[in-house]
Amino acid sequence: GKEAWHTNRVLFNLVQRALEEFCPPTAIQLVASREEVADLLKMNQFIDLVIPRGSSQLVKDIQEAAGSIPVLGHAEGICHVYIDKDCDSKKARRIVIDAKCDYPAACNAMETLLIHKAHLSGGLFHKMIDDLKQNDVKIHIGPRLSMLLPVSPTPLNNFAVEYGALECNVEVVDSFQDAVQHIHTWGSGHTDVIVTEDDEAAQEFRSSVDSACVFVNCSTRFSDGYRFGLGAEVGISTSRIHARGPVGIQGLLTTKWILTGDGQTVEEFTAGNKRKQFIFKPLPVEQPSAPDTPAPKDVTDKAPDTKPADVATKSENKDTTKKVVEAKKRLIEPYSFRREKVAWLAMLWFLVNRDRIFNLKDIILF
Repeated sequence: GKEAWHTNRVLFNLVQRALEEFCPPTAIQLVASREEVADLLKMNQFIDLVIPRGSSQLVKDIQEAAGSIPVLGHAEGICHVYIDKDCDSKKARRIVIDAKCDYPAACNAMETLLIHKAHLSGGLFHKMIDDLKQNDVKIHIGPRLSMLLPVSPTPLNNFAVEYGALECNVEVVDSFQDAVQHIHTWGSGHTDVIVTEDDEAAQEFRSSVDSACVFVNCSTRFSDGYRFGLGAEVGISTSRIHARGPVGIQGLLTTKWILTGDGQTVEEFTAGNKRKQFIFKPLPVEQPSAPDTPAPKDVTDKAPDTKPADVATKSENKDTTKKVVEAKKRLIEPYSFRREKVAWLAMLWFLVNRDRIFNLKDIILF
């Protein structure tokens, strides 16, 4: 919105200044209107990736307008929590309330609670319903559960709704397989959870549910780039190519393959020739050196041999190893610090700039 314009401009200027040492500052641009977004999405010869962040409608609109430009994102976050017949009731109640009420507007908030029918005759079902009501959650009853209740409101017929508020669906399932089938029918491939003490059921759920994030005995709200240790999250993807799930900076990178040979040809390695064979093994990767960093001293220099031969050799090896480590630190740390500083400043601008285009929920990153 317009109220964030001055803040966005200050953050934008900070990011440009941080990049001056590494690339033209104009590599970062501030997009401030729908018209500018529409124009950018026509520039497929310059744009490699679009990451829309915000409402479901925003993501759909960007996906439609992007044409041939790849879009990393998810249109909806329809997340499920399935309460298995063999579960810990205390865990189940905590997880359900956290998944729905911690931050209802998040895409990783629970939208549908699936309960095994075995719990209808016990106290867990009623306790969880009471927990949701005490937290002001509006409950939508599924058709199967509706038939089992003496009095029930009109059942819903569409589970593919991302409420983004203190609302959720509640449905009963006859078995583990019914729960998985329901998730595959109505889910969006974002995050789905099973609460169970049955190790076999947990393992089968992990392998059967085809979602970007599949959890056992924990809240859907853990589906987050920061909580996965990816740093600032730049997007969440439910696609099945390249990055999937919460995406940090590393997930946006592609691979560049570099070969250095000495006149080799493929003909030398063909099956009929057998002059040479491919050998696959890991090789050490050279670390990039920081600019303007003095080269390390020769770490192979040895001190005068004033000790017996065997003792002197051990001491020299230890000193050499220590010098190598210190030299590597001097080479790598300045480079890593600047690189991480730029990354964090860029992420700060991306995350705070979420209301510059549409409203407080919408953002598009390039």
